[in-house]
Amino acid sequence: MADHSGGGWDLIVTPWHLDEYIPAFPVPASATETIRPALPAGPVPGRMTLLHQAVAGAVARAARPLLLSGDCPAARGAVAGLQRRHRDLAVVWLDAHGDFNTPATTISGYLGGMALAMLTGRTPELFGDALELRPVADTDVVLAGARDLDPAERDALTASQVRRVPADPAAITSALDGPGRTPVYLHLDIDVIDSAQLPGLRFPSGPGPSLTQIEECLAAICAAGDVKAASIACAWLPDRVSDQATREAITRLARALGADLAWHQPAGH
Repeated sequence: MADHSGGGWDLIVTPWHLDEYIPAFPVPASATETIRPALPAGPVPGRMTLLHQAVAGAVARAARPLLLSGDCPAARGAVAGLQRRHRDLAVVWLDAHGDFNTPATTISGYLGGMALAMLTGRTPELFGDALELRPVADTDVVLAGARDLDPAERDALTASQVRRVPADPAAITSALDGPGRTPVYLHLDIDVIDSAQLPGLRFPSGPGPSLTQIEECLAAICAAGDVKAASIACAWLPDRVSDQATREAITRLARALGADLAWHQPAGH
């Protein structure tokens, strides 16, 4: 797959939230692939697995994939695709939430709140093995910026070996010393950013690091780690995800990773 996004990145767009297609999701002109499989009617986990299979295939084909998605569980497909090329993988996960709930601990039942638990093998009852996803070891996971946790989720993280750090460049790069030069999957949920700066988030979490601070984190991770793939979970509400301010934020975050996004000009421009 050819690089069209600058900086050696192949831009893949997954305009879905769980199994729901987001028609208004912003697709940059520089995207190399947009994931739009036809999903049959049926249970949500099964539909998500078909979607994530398509993501895994696109990621496996890309030299250095950068995924724009509407949720965090798309990381299942991204990691499964990377594992086809890399035996070991470290995960750096920036998120206001822990995404560490399971069907047994969740308060809401929301599958998006289980994304990191999915990657570490804690939700076997939800999905089959169609992705052939290998659980990522807790010791290879760095969770940065998580401040909005359910009580049972907090307990599970405390009992785990996941390394929790603030959303600070020095703290994250220090934690990366553990995985060493293990290939890194870098995942950013934009709600880690102070919600006052990003109106229209699905799950705003109040005060947090600024957009500039997160840009600095992304740049530092790319400088310190062997980042093979990255994902920006664009977790805005469907009627806000195509706002001009949203595109500007996505562009800034991608640029911090070294990717220059190009957008279609609006009609009549």
